[in-house]
Amino acid sequence: MYSILIKHFFRTKTVTLAFVLLMVLGLLSIGTGKQFLTQKQTAITKTIEQQQKHIETQTNLHKDDLGLLLYYLKFSFINNITPLAGISIGQSDLNLHIQNVTILNLEGQKYDTDLINPMRLHVGNLDVSFLIIFLFPLVIISLTFNILSEEEEKGTWKMVTIQGQSSFKFLVMKLSIRILFIFGVLALLFLLTKFALGIPFNFDFIYMISISYLYMLFWFALCFFVILLRKSSNINAIVLLTSWLILVVFLPVLVNNYVTHKYPIGEAFSMTIKQRDEYHKKWDTDKKETLDKFYKHYPQFTKYGIKEEGFSWLWYYAMQQMGDDESKLEREAMYEKIEKREALSKAISQFLPPLQIQLSMNEIANTSLKHHIDFLNATTKFHESIRLQFYPKIFDNESADNVNWKNYNPEFFIAQNEFRFFKNTSYITLIILFLIGFAILKNKKHFT
Repeated sequence: MYSILIKHFFRTKTVTLAFVLLMVLGLLSIGTGKQFLTQKQTAITKTIEQQQKHIETQTNLHKDDLGLLLYYLKFSFINNITPLAGISIGQSDLNLHIQNVTILNLEGQKYDTDLINPMRLHVGNLDVSFLIIFLFPLVIISLTFNILSEEEEKGTWKMVTIQGQSSFKFLVMKLSIRILFIFGVLALLFLLTKFALGIPFNFDFIYMISISYLYMLFWFALCFFVILLRKSSNINAIVLLTSWLILVVFLPVLVNNYVTHKYPIGEAFSMTIKQRDEYHKKWDTDKKETLDKFYKHYPQFTKYGIKEEGFSWLWYYAMQQMGDDESKLEREAMYEKIEKREALSKAISQFLPPLQIQLSMNEIANTSLKHHIDFLNATTKFHESIRLQFYPKIFDNESADNVNWKNYNPEFFIAQNEFRFFKNTSYITLIILFLIGFAILKNKKHFT
């Protein structure tokens, strides 16, 4: 019986069309991920190559004045992209993964970004996560919505029950064939992705695969639940497609709008304005006032005193420092709200599997918004360490020749992956069990 059902399943045009569609779009999504990773890696390679060339060029031009040299010198801090980012690009296509910073005020440098095609932003990326979250459920619906209703509408379901076979076992066999087909296509997609993107077979990749399969099981459980409502094929299709539209499109947009309005980030604009405004005000502010604030921040530099007359790099870099210090409260408030947005989104997403899987994939691939904020915070620490290395040299009027510039190579941000598999999959597992259990209990009397 099982072999007959398998032959019948694979002879249908729907299966052939589904396989071709998923594989074609799968190859396109892998190509999108490959292109993204190549662009990022090329930028990293060029940055590493250009760092020393940039330093050599600037030191030759301004070697007699270290203060002026450090005005121009840029130091690179890199957020290395993992191959898994090719599966779930997230927001990493919008946010810079390389910060080239001078020791001037930092807040004005952090948020410079590349020019991006607005049409591409509107359409989004066809990466593997998009295929899994949006398109695989539609294929599952198309393959399963009528596995019971079609039998009843054709009158063949009575034959199954008359023959003395377990009707429930027969239904499960039909469903299992579709599950194995989808799981097989997904396995093939991940296999191609691994080799195309050079993904190491580690725990993060296993987590990515596991939550994808769990997501497929959710949609099969939902289809199973709807099927056992024992409605017509048309009604099943309408209910499942409506469920897809609500779960995958409508509710995530609703959650995003709710979170955005609950934690509006007006500080982003006020921080930029205040940073620039406070810096420019210092040109007309008494030098003593500026330096007093600077020495309060860095008491170790009080020995340099206050030079009231003429221009000095001590005063100039103190002005730059004040631009960052005066906007610190706005920056911290903005980051705090972003973290609250992330926390609220994760809390709500536990009950919305599509959103939960998307956030989990971004977290595993280090392409989430929180990961970018961690990178910006690490950039602040990197910038501070560079400042503290050069401030004393500038204030002591040391020569640029006294600095070993070969030590200043690009540094890499080391991300801390906080993904917890069981914590992030417990609710979707419970939802799957509930859908299956409730459907079976409600239809127990119908099965022999």
